[in-house]
Amino acid sequence: MNTLGVIGSGEIGSAVARLAVAAGMDVVLSNSRGPETLTDLVRELGSDQSRAGTVAEAASAGDVVLVAVPLRAVRELPSDLFADTVVLDASNYYPARDGAIAELDSLELTTSGLVQRHLSGARVVKAFNNISHRFITSLARPHGAVDRSALPIAGDSPEARRAVGELLDRLGFDVVDAGELADSWRFEPNTPAYLQPYRSEMPQADTFASLSAIPAAAAPAATLRELVTSAVRGPAGGEWPSGRPVR
Repeated sequence: MNTLGVIGSGEIGSAVARLAVAAGMDVVLSNSRGPETLTDLVRELGSDQSRAGTVAEAASAGDVVLVAVPLRAVRELPSDLFADTVVLDASNYYPARDGAIAELDSLELTTSGLVQRHLSGARVVKAFNNISHRFITSLARPHGAVDRSALPIAGDSPEARRAVGELLDRLGFDVVDAGELADSWRFEPNTPAYLQPYRSEMPQADTFASLSAIPAAAAPAATLRELVTSAVRGPAGGEWPSGRPVR
């Protein structure tokens, strides 16, 4: 696995791209505004390992493709771009941002199940949705480090989950396999595995500023596995404190 395609070069996409470049991978970045808007990020990452392209170019170039855009924007992606592609889905459902989605509100589908239905030819694996972009870069550690954190994943293809596990290990994280996409709700908003395991303390106030000031804390695989396993399913969707959604 040599190339990561990134669709959505905001906070999550940029953070994962930094780890990929640090791990010696090539990165093809894209967003909805066009390659010319990514000049500064490519320069920061290093033009010998990263380049900007269209969404189609990122989708075709990546051995794995990270989709890190709001859920409403996932539904606008051309589904035929991702045939037999391993897609990392970092989306979360925020009704105030994405609009009410009946299949999610009724719990008929999970968020990533909805993404899989749209990107029907892809092999979708949910990952990077439960952690702040700040902590993605600050918590990455070499394989075997005693203070290594874990990320949960879920996907219907065992082969795709294995490929994503190898990628996350290379990027600096252990993996907790939560099973198929039907179980991916276990680390979505309003579950114990969402955001909180990577914080050193609870926020003192319900504001985005207070969350941003909290230092990161290692979240080992055993901790994440317990939180994922013990999760109880509630209503779908969530909100960022003070109404600001994560992504």
